[in-house]
Amino acid sequence: MPPVHTLYAMTHSLYSGRARCYLIKHGIAFRELSTGHESFKADVLPRAGLPTIPTLVTPEGEVIRDGAAIIEHFEATSGRPSRPPGLRQQMVSALLDVIGAEGLLRPAMHYRWNFPEENLSFLRHHFFYSQRDTPARPEKTDAFMDRMRHAAWLFGVQDDVRDLVESLYTEFLEALERHFEGSPYLLGGRPCIGDFGLIAPLYAHLGRDPYPLRLMQKRAVRVHRWVERMNRADQDAPEYYDATPDFLTADEVPDTLIAVLRILSEDFVPETAAAATAINTWLAENEPEPGQPAERQMGMCTFEIRDRKVKAIAQSYRFYLLQRVHDLYDGLEAESQSAMAALLADCKMTGLLTSRLDRRLGREKNREVWLHP
Repeated sequence: MPPVHTLYAMTHSLYSGRARCYLIKHGIAFRELSTGHESFKADVLPRAGLPTIPTLVTPEGEVIRDGAAIIEHFEATSGRPSRPPGLRQQMVSALLDVIGAEGLLRPAMHYRWNFPEENLSFLRHHFFYSQRDTPARPEKTDAFMDRMRHAAWLFGVQDDVRDLVESLYTEFLEALERHFEGSPYLLGGRPCIGDFGLIAPLYAHLGRDPYPLRLMQKRAVRVHRWVERMNRADQDAPEYYDATPDFLTADEVPDTLIAVLRILSEDFVPETAAAATAINTWLAENEPEPGQPAERQMGMCTFEIRDRKVKAIAQSYRFYLLQRVHDLYDGLEAESQSAMAALLADCKMTGLLTSRLDRRLGREKNREVWLHP
């Protein structure tokens, strides 16, 4: 019997879905426990550093906090099965990973919290049973849900831009639907890192909460099937009669996926530039010591999307993930860099190459930390 990992997660958690799908798809034996389980507070939290999910405990007792770190743990020790062999596909996969984790928070939060008639009883059930069974459970549930509603505002879901959030999301959903006409996963017959990033918002919030689930089932059946597929251990692609278990050949990035990225660029690129400016200002003013933990939320920034001003929190985690895109590009020879720059220009993502922090981020003791200048 294979050793069993323990995943502390919640079904309705955006970031939990990313790690859970990876474990499922790679046949890694695990049991899932809620953070309300006694063992989380008593045994895991002192080693995890922060009370966030997902958090994994290996059979050897190692504690790994954060979905990206959990995936990297397994990728690094198993020959990187979710990394495509070609540079173009690697770049697109890395882009979709960070966009999934950071670039779709507005629609995820909007469609969860701004349709209470359809969603509220469903959400309350899950938030209630994720709390420890104590007399204060109802009050803690209400407080937790209120914090999450406020987080929606922090991520940019203000009343005056709700229509913009909906327009961008439905255009993205329709473009992704067209892409999945050709293959069961983003880059062929198996999931790449970008699939696991993108499933984070598209499962727990947008593919499971009642209102956005109905929207997805009605307007993007193939996207909904991909959400189901990502939670199955097998390939689950019977409707693709000629699907192979491999990535697309010849480092192909389909035009349909380029179209998806162009839509995503409309808010991801300007927000990233504005967040970089805000965080770099903080770095200049505070000069954190090397090894100092990096707070994830670092002040508000303002940017424009389709001539509309949007205000959102600047998050350092976006740049911790975006470093992988920058490192891939920076490590290429000049000729390959030119080809990669052309790909990014085609996706309208060129601005990401210059949206960088003045300090790199590393990881120590389950926390993102500032590295030497």
